[in-house]
Amino acid sequence: MDNVHCGFSSTVAPVENGPENCDINPTGDGLVDAFGDLAALPVEVEERRPTCLRCRRPQKVCLCPFLPSQPLEVSTCLYVVQHPAEESRVLRTVPLLATCLPQGKCNVIVGRRFNEEKHPELAAVCHDSRTLILYPGPKSQNLEELVQCRDVGSINHNVIIIDGTWSQAKNMFLKNSMFHLPKQVQLNRTLSSQYVIRTQPSNICLSTLECAAVALSVLERNDEIQEVLLRPLKALCSFQLQHGAQIHHSKEHLLKTGMYDKPMPKNKRKIKRMEKLLADHSICPR
Repeated sequence: MDNVHCGFSSTVAPVENGPENCDINPTGDGLVDAFGDLAALPVEVEERRPTCLRCRRPQKVCLCPFLPSQPLEVSTCLYVVQHPAEESRVLRTVPLLATCLPQGKCNVIVGRRFNEEKHPELAAVCHDSRTLILYPGPKSQNLEELVQCRDVGSINHNVIIIDGTWSQAKNMFLKNSMFHLPKQVQLNRTLSSQYVIRTQPSNICLSTLECAAVALSVLERNDEIQEVLLRPLKALCSFQLQHGAQIHHSKEHLLKTGMYDKPMPKNKRKIKRMEKLLADHSICPR
């Protein structure tokens, strides 16, 4: 390689040796002119659609008419622990949730791994005896049953909700020991997700906004909260369906109706997971 480099260098004569050397590369000037012409072309700047400052949606599909005129007054404080992948999704439900609640009542913390040193505020919340984490499982207590207790029902709770796909939420819960400190609760209401533009694992798995809406209505003892929070979600789905989006049935629905068109897994663990999906009826946050 060194010999080739030296040979190439020796063929390049200094410019000051004479005008005859100007023709060493006769196509050079042509290339410069061509690039110059390209550089002179006007740049077409794509105009961004006007965006609503409140709901951050394009003005043509603004959701403000479906949001409460004033933030809902609640005593419960939400902490949404969000997987980083959720930030890049266009149709997220957490921004709608935050818009409906007073400042400081919906705190979003993005990340996969959390510890007391790097996240002291979240650690303090996890150590707080008033904190609940919404995550279904054998150790979870029914939230409605918990609130019926006189002492618990009068407490201003913190609620941690993991925001991500079901597999992301499961991974975050299992690998963050801080999330095992609060009392674990789940929702047992018979609900069907209204978030029909995104696939859910099962018919009773809910979006983050829906989980928050149900939890707040239970803790605040006010069913109207659920109705108010779900209104913008229904409008969002309606707008998307009007503009070409398709209804996404849950994986459970597709399996039960024979519409699941993907190859069935051969791995025994995945097969058991699908069987559990069809048999499990606890409401899971998505």
